[in-house]
Parts: sequence; C-alpha cells; structure tokens
Amino acid sequence: MDFGVVLQTNPPAWRVVSLAKQAEAYGFDYVWTFDSHLLWMEPYVIYSQILAETRTIKVGPFVTNPATRDWTVTASVLATLNEMYGNRTVCGMGRGDSAVRVLNGKPSTIKEMREATRVIRELANRRPVEINGTTLQFPWAKRSELEVWIAAYGPLALKAAGEVGDGFILQLADPDITEWMIGAVKKAATDAGRDPESLTFCVAAPAYVTDGSPEALNHAREQCRWFGGMVGNHVADIVSKYGSGAVPQALTDYIKNREGYDYNEHGRAGNTHTQFVPDEIVDRFCLLGPVEEQVARLEQLKSLGVDQFAVYLQHDAMDQTLAAYGDLVIPRVNRPVTTKA
Repeated sequence: MDFGVVLQTNPPAWRVVSLAKQAEAYGFDYVWTFDSHLLWMEPYVIYSQILAETRTIKVGPFVTNPATRDWTVTASVLATLNEMYGNRTVCGMGRGDSAVRVLNGKPSTIKEMREATRVIRELANRRPVEINGTTLQFPWAKRSELEVWIAAYGPLALKAAGEVGDGFILQLADPDITEWMIGAVKKAATDAGRDPESLTFCVAAPAYVTDGSPEALNHAREQCRWFGGMVGNHVADIVSKYGSGAVPQALTDYIKNREGYDYNEHGRAGNTHTQFVPDEIVDRFCLLGPVEEQVARLEQLKSLGVDQFAVYLQHDAMDQTLAAYGDLVIPRVNRPVTTKA
C-alpha cells in the first residue's frame, strides 16, 4: 500500500515544504494539498519547491476542479513540473467545494468534470486534444505523463470515476462505505469496457495516533471532528439532489442535525460548525487510536482493494503523526510477506 499526506498550504510556505520533506524521509509516496486559492496559498508554486527539495515524492491537488482554473493552464502547470522534475505529479479532480463556494459559486457539473479530466490528461500526456473546435497540443512537452484521479461520493460522480478516471479518491476511511463505493466504481469501469483493476483506489482521512487512553482518544476526536463536517457538505448535496437512498445510510443519518457551514473554517481543527458530528462518525471516518488499531484498519482497507491511504494532517500533531506512521505504521502494513519453503 502506498501512503500520502494531505496538507493545507498555510503560511509560512517553508513549513509546508518541510512537512513534505519529512514525509519523504518517513517513507510516504505522495504529498497532496488542498486547492482553494483564496483560503490558502497558491499550491502549484509550492509544488515546485517541494519537488526541488525531494527526490521521489509525488505531488498534486486534493482536489482541483473545472471551475476556478482554466483546464489548459492546469495541464500546462503539471506538465511543466513533470518536464522539470520527472513525472512526479498527479491530479486529483472533483466538482469543486471550498474553492468555488467561498466565491459564492456552485460546483461544476459532472459533464464538465468529465470533460476537464479528458482535456487535462490528454494535454499533460503530450497528446493533441480538441477544445472549442480547435486542436491543441503542447509543442514543448517531451516526457510528461499524468494521471487524473476523480474524487466522488454520489452515484453519477462514482460512475464518472469508473468510466474516465485513472483513479478514485474517497475521503473517508469507513470500511463498509469504502467497499460499497469501490464496488460502484469498479462496476462502472467494467460496464464501460475498462479493466477495473487498472484504476488506483485512494482512501483519505485524518489519522491521529494515541496511547490508547480515553483522554487521548477524546482529544483526537476533537482535533478531527472537522472532517465529518467536510464530508457532511458533500453528503448534504447528494441527499438534496438524489434523496437519502443514493448513498449508504451510514453516510446520511448523521447530517440530520447539520446547520450551515462556514468555509472560512474549512478543514480546520476546532471548526465551530461541526459539533453535529457524533463521536461514532469521527471514529468510523478517521483513524484514531493506538498503532495496532490503525494497522488493523489499514489492513482491512487494503484487503478491500485500497492502493493508497492518504493522511489528512489538519490537527495539532502533524510531526508526531508523520513519525508514528513512518516508524511504526507503514513498516507493519507493508512488511514483507514470508512464505514457507
């Protein structure tokens, strides 16, 4: 299983670069960042510095969207980074959440997301693509290769991930929901004539390693409760459009007490708009507790076909979490399999 970290590009930028360097040293494979240019610093500028100061780590937005950035510019930026540093970028794609809502905008349509995925992937892979009746291609790109992974919860987005994505991003770590959604994406891929095993499946959630005491667990819950609020925004959109039967019941029950959301507190520990999220949901969606419990959950996710677990580091133990995963969790999840002679 690969491992990634998901960072916010909060100032100072050197701190973001430092965390990326730590992640590589601890054996992580990916460094992702939020992509909301008003709430945080411009991530693509910081990617260049991360790539310059690391050797193997891959970087990319978690996730970008078709609305706030011109598709050809996104492709050009990522292809340029690939030309400069080797093929070490990946593009997470969604319909748009905080990046568009903070501007009082609306998420893109599934059709726009699918088309943006096609345009960005073709251009960044050095292939010609038709846009607005014109065929375009980067004449300067010689070696760039790029995958586009689609983040999804709702039925049409899951279908798009299976039909056109190189990978699928699920932002929660509940095994039952993971199994359901991976199954939906694989079915869509199969129905489209694609090999479902060719897709990369990435699960992302906050992780907080504790000593096992009730006090430490309660603290971890409060540090990660914001995540349930973030997921709740997506679930509320799905329920309002498709009804509560469109996704597993475990995703819909907890949003009944949801009241508003302030995107200026998006993705932040202590978010005052997430008190409706019960402890049970925090425990199901996140990885909280001792190393042994986290390894057990990761092994379960791995058995369901998860190829990467990406750790959200939006809490007060970023350095400690990286160290615990690098020293204790990753080696145990990826320990060599021994066979009898």
